[in-house]
Amino acid sequence: MKLIRFGEPGKEKPGLLIADKFYDVSGFIHDYNESFFENGGIAHLAWMMDQYKNMLRPMPAGSRIGAPVARPSKIVCIGLNYADHAKETNATPPAEPVVFMKSTTAICGPYDDVIIPRGSEKTDWEVELAVVIGKRASYVEESEAMDFVAGYCLHNDISERAYQLEMGGTWDKGKGCDTFAPLGPVLVTKDKVENVDNLRLWLTVNGKLMQDGSTSNLIFNIPFLVAYVSRFMTLLPGDIISTGTPAGVGLGMNPQVYLKPGDIMELGIDGLGTSRQNVIAYASA
Repeated sequence: MKLIRFGEPGKEKPGLLIADKFYDVSGFIHDYNESFFENGGIAHLAWMMDQYKNMLRPMPAGSRIGAPVARPSKIVCIGLNYADHAKETNATPPAEPVVFMKSTTAICGPYDDVIIPRGSEKTDWEVELAVVIGKRASYVEESEAMDFVAGYCLHNDISERAYQLEMGGTWDKGKGCDTFAPLGPVLVTKDKVENVDNLRLWLTVNGKLMQDGSTSNLIFNIPFLVAYVSRFMTLLPGDIISTGTPAGVGLGMNPQVYLKPGDIMELGIDGLGTSRQNVIAYASA
């Protein structure tokens, strides 16, 4: 299944994408949140669609598409998980996963504007495969890790490089600004992704191809990451692990290139859809 959420920010309703048409399932499901995943919501929704598919209402025309998961408890990100990206940033490929957190207040819809933070001069892009956790995971064995995965979605891990790398401390301060986590458009359940280890992911800025990689080049694969992260924190249903970005970010270019107001990012992953974000300047209230 392909899960969507639609409506104004903070008022999204659950829906489904079926044969390129959007449907409202809010009459059957409250939201795609922790409770939904924890209580077998995907299997229950699939059963209901078999029973009541002809009763579905179309999504209202012109509706905004929101992030496909209601605010998760956390977004866990993996840094330097593609060797080519580590090389372009003059970093050594890690012996163990680099783990950092991204604020859930950074989440926005796949077509929402991305806001350059006040005073920022180094806002960058990162196309990533995001893994959505389906059930509570703590000290998971790698051999069983995929049992804890609900599905996947597209993520643009927007990053402010000066905040991240030049201001001391951890990377988190350059990762969690408002609008720095466009997610979606869809959450595709894992049964509908034939080979998650060989998906093309790409990103353009103003029509120019910047990133063009494959999940076949991940240093640490998804089962390993789920098991690894679950050693250090309990993953709750609906939580997200963002698995890293391939080469082609602005930080790695010579000279470096960063986003500016008026830029347009477009990105996609095989089978998970595409998204598009306009870049705008921060506007004080």
